[in-house]
Amino acid sequence: MSTSHLRRVAPVAVLALVLLALAACGGDYPNSTFSHNTTLNDGAVFLWDRMMLLGTIVFVVVEVLLVYTMIKFRRREGGPAPRQTHGNAALEITWTAIPALILVFLAVPTVKTIFENQRKAPAESLQVEVIGHQWWWEFRYPEYGIVTANELYLPIGKTVDFSLQTRDVLHSFWVPQLGGKRDLIANRVNHIWFTPKATMQPTALNGACVEYCGSSHANMRFRTFAVTPAEFDKWVAHQKTVALGSPAASVTTADSAVKEKPIVPLKTASLISLPTSAPTAAPEAWSFPAERMPAYTLPSTPLPATKFDETLLAAGDPKAGRELLTNPANLGKAPCLTCHVIRGETNYANDDQAKGPNLTHIGTRHTFAAGLYRLDAKALALWIKNAPAMKPGSVMPTFGAGEYNAMIKQAVPAAAGLDDRQIADIVAYLRSLK
Repeated sequence: MSTSHLRRVAPVAVLALVLLALAACGGDYPNSTFSHNTTLNDGAVFLWDRMMLLGTIVFVVVEVLLVYTMIKFRRREGGPAPRQTHGNAALEITWTAIPALILVFLAVPTVKTIFENQRKAPAESLQVEVIGHQWWWEFRYPEYGIVTANELYLPIGKTVDFSLQTRDVLHSFWVPQLGGKRDLIANRVNHIWFTPKATMQPTALNGACVEYCGSSHANMRFRTFAVTPAEFDKWVAHQKTVALGSPAASVTTADSAVKEKPIVPLKTASLISLPTSAPTAAPEAWSFPAERMPAYTLPSTPLPATKFDETLLAAGDPKAGRELLTNPANLGKAPCLTCHVIRGETNYANDDQAKGPNLTHIGTRHTFAAGLYRLDAKALALWIKNAPAMKPGSVMPTFGAGEYNAMIKQAVPAAAGLDDRQIADIVAYLRSLK
């Protein structure tokens, strides 16, 4: 390579290096797993940093030697033929030993981290059952008798042991900022555990399914709320009650009554009777404050062009909405409780026979449809009217009178569907379930 050619190439190479350096210094990555929020993160980040350090050293050394060789031994006009070298034992041993030594520095911490992550969680860990459905998440806290959907609450500083199961196809559970992912496999219970560090600030985090599971795989999301132990206790105390919008709310608030009726294991289901103890003061309907949620955790999915008379939403009647959902005479038009559970309106202790998310405290949630939409009146009304139009593959029926269901390729007869007034009443009722 001539000197003049090097001069022409050098500016391009320098520019490429500058652009590469600028790209590496990019902005904020809120869903990055390279954080130190949990013990699980620490091991993964350490291995990544070690691998990148050693890999960079190898790359620089090899490239320097390569460039040196290209310049030093380049063909020169009239120059002698280069000396050939064969069978240099010292050189061969060196270039074999160095990679082997580097692999040792990678293999030992890798194996150590694998064994650390695969060991059993401490016995005092908070137990959380994660159940994957097409396409939404169910979360259970068996020691508290709590069943919720698509929003996961974790106490900062407390080790959490997740048992992972699927009701249908393969899924994969991942909250990037809290650590590694783990698959949900049919006919098997997987486990993963970690401890949100006590130094974390309360915040909301994104979670998702990261194993392709069908047409709405990309829409199978959830929110994780890392909260202080005191906030977690407030959330638990409320979640153990029936919904505040339910007529049974005044008789199911005692902790002892709930603990006597824990959620039974999967594959079993039983009916419970509502407690008949004297009414107690209902705990505060606490959930993570919306104003403290980072912008990247707030869904911005555009709403479909489904027509709806929004003026009706402000006048929605929760009592009329409850009548539509709970009166057997309305089962044909609004069969919601054949798929969903609302504690206090149904007598099931758990969701084992339910096809849809638990709606007991839906009014305290920030999102619905597996984290796809904000839980506001308009979005919820459009969802009830025509859910398949908002989420591909949704098995929730279309309830709006005259609405076309693309899944079954037919419209809902006017006499069999709900009008906008009825939908507005149902929305008012569901949002009252605090």
